[in-house]
Amino acid sequence: MSRLEALFLTFKSAPKKIKTLLRRQGWKEVLIFFFFVLLSLGFWMLQSLQQDYEIELIIPVRYKNVPANLAFSDKLPDNIKVKVRDKGSVLLNYSLGGTLLPIEASLGSLSAKGGTFVISKKVIERDMLKQLIATTTLINFEPQQIEVDYTPLKSRRIQVEFNGALRTEPGFGLSGEINITPATVQVYAGEEILDSLITVQTVNTRIEKAKKTFTRTFNLLPVKGARFEPEQVTITFPIEEYTEKTLNIPIQCKTLPQNLILRTFPSMVQVTCNVPLSRFNQLKESDFAAEISYSDLEQNISGTVSIKLTKKPNWIQSPTVHPDKIEFILEQNNY
Repeated sequence: MSRLEALFLTFKSAPKKIKTLLRRQGWKEVLIFFFFVLLSLGFWMLQSLQQDYEIELIIPVRYKNVPANLAFSDKLPDNIKVKVRDKGSVLLNYSLGGTLLPIEASLGSLSAKGGTFVISKKVIERDMLKQLIATTTLINFEPQQIEVDYTPLKSRRIQVEFNGALRTEPGFGLSGEINITPATVQVYAGEEILDSLITVQTVNTRIEKAKKTFTRTFNLLPVKGARFEPEQVTITFPIEEYTEKTLNIPIQCKTLPQNLILRTFPSMVQVTCNVPLSRFNQLKESDFAAEISYSDLEQNISGTVSIKLTKKPNWIQSPTVHPDKIEFILEQNNY
């Protein structure tokens, strides 16, 4: 008999063994005993839930329409701790029923000149009692009153910068500048913080294996003591498939004196680069400039000089010049 067959027979005979065990007198008495224990426990719990208890509840505080140009001297409380008394069954309902609805406070009417923001004890108590069952007694709550001083902040629009790394699939790449919307955000902070901010960065993000143009929303990296408006930006990454293109570019020396003639060998160099497919036909020889400087020729005794690519489009990738050094001859111009 195989191990699999033996295992199958064991599971098949298990229900019969359990039935035989339960028919024994000893097991019947144990089950009856546990039944009455559970029944007694249930009656005890029902009786306990009819007695009065005290518990602590947490009620969140939600602030709406918070002006970005105001700074608070202290952190606004996130919640209020409430102590209540009622029967156990009612308190159990509070505990199992989920979080109580938040107390909402609108800050849209605060003075732009600064002052003190206050939620009085009477208002807090009124909003809490709305949520409590009529039989529940409110014993105490903390804080009794919300009172925080606030002052106006200075503001300035600051450039947004993508903070992260973009990795494309092989053969793909950025076909242009990334587009950040909005390009600048309004920053509210103290004068010292504003002066220290050159750019506002997005949260650090690593993007892998991109192979097509996409748009994504990014949160801005928090700066302590500063607020941003808006707090998010949308960035579009233009991504295309790239292909290789080679062009013949004439060699120039714009600083050559008029009394001299420059002869180079060869007279042209090849520039090879990766270009987006959509711009393959757009790329022309005139988009490049391959130059040598007269100052490099003047003191040169080797007869060879390096080529510099002084002009190229910013949307190409990996430009290479071949050859990167050429031979030359300087002749006197007799005309």
